[in-house]
Amino acid sequence: MSENRYEKARIIGARALQVSYGAPVLIETGQTEPILIAAEEYDAGVLPFTVRRGKA
Repeated sequence: MSENRYEKARIIGARALQVSYGAPVLIETGQTEPILIAAEEYDAGVLPFTVRRGKA
């Protein structure tokens, strides 16, 4: 199951906040901005986030 764009934005935003507070970066990157680091991590598929959807 893939994430929709809102879920993707939420995951990247949450990870960028973690990085900005000093969490270790999970990939080798030349980026310095937390949001860009988080986006690269998302694209690399290394983020340990899961999306739980409720009943509609």
